[in-house]
Amino acid sequence: MPRNPSNLLDLDYRAEASRFVPLPHGIVDAHAHVNGGRAAELLREAMDLYGVREIWSMTALEQVPFVRPVLGDRLRLIAMPDFTDKDRRHAHGDGFLARIEGYHREGARLCKFWAAPRITDFALELGDPGMFRLDAPIRVRAMELAASLGMAFMTHVADPDTWFATRYRDAAVYGTKASHYLPLERLLDRFGVPWIAAHLGGWPEDLGFLAGLLDRHPNLHLDASATKWMVREVSRHERQAVLDFLHRFQGRILFGSDIVTTDDHLQPAEGKSEMAAKASAPEDAFDLYASRYWALRMLWETDHDGPSPIADPDLAMLEPGRFSPMDAPRLRGKRLPAELLRSFYAGAAEAFASRIPARAAMPESSSRKA
Repeated sequence: MPRNPSNLLDLDYRAEASRFVPLPHGIVDAHAHVNGGRAAELLREAMDLYGVREIWSMTALEQVPFVRPVLGDRLRLIAMPDFTDKDRRHAHGDGFLARIEGYHREGARLCKFWAAPRITDFALELGDPGMFRLDAPIRVRAMELAASLGMAFMTHVADPDTWFATRYRDAAVYGTKASHYLPLERLLDRFGVPWIAAHLGGWPEDLGFLAGLLDRHPNLHLDASATKWMVREVSRHERQAVLDFLHRFQGRILFGSDIVTTDDHLQPAEGKSEMAAKASAPEDAFDLYASRYWALRMLWETDHDGPSPIADPDLAMLEPGRFSPMDAPRLRGKRLPAELLRSFYAGAAEAFASRIPARAAMPESSSRKA
């Protein structure tokens, strides 16, 4: 029987949840992608077991009627483009403007601007390498609309160091990792709304760089989502370095998982996309979702030192002779003190939400429909 990449250690994630100390404040997961009503039910079970009281999700507009009845007021929506639209120019242009308004009508107060280096491939297909740069005109139009609606911003810039050493090693096409932060810094100054830079700002490998970014931009916050990435890179830092960083920027670092759910996870794997193929039955899907909360709570709450139960193919990207895509990194827990843990798990998200302006009315001039 093939090994489950979300459960290499054959853990019972339902039983494992009882090992964690109950949290009076609960956890706010500030970064997820929840789609599919049946998958959302499995996620809700994992949330209940692991103390997650609220989740901020890039749920497709079309999926909101299926997900909201399952999660109710525990769900906060994050506006995003339609990544299934093969017309990339429309998806990130007029189509995104319409969807921002649609999300706003659904109550979203946060808007996501995805600027991972992979978006360069979309732009190259259209013959304009800079079309989807974070500060390109097509992106700024969307930011102006979102800001006019009283929305805060989330962005994804850069990607793991392992990817820049491999799939992005052609700097003439993708730029250097540092170059991706230049447009971000310009926009942080231009738009004074609260921002979240996902995945510890895209550079968990370099806490010093992140400190400088946060010092220069008081409206910037970070979420610590992307479980495999965080487990791999945060574990490599010494505990004191992590504590010093989190203490220094307490209230500006939010917990996140980057869990992706879909009803496709409940179906046989044949012919599915890479993301959908991560699970092919309900129990596999539950393990996929619960494993992320198990690993993250072990990382942040305990002094555990052992292999992660989640396979991390990034290890094999750099050293294919030493690692296989089914190998996992070491998980070295940082055991955050209670006060810091409370801020990281819930207080920072609560404070961020309180800084978002009161929800603005739709612009009278707008005639677009989602």
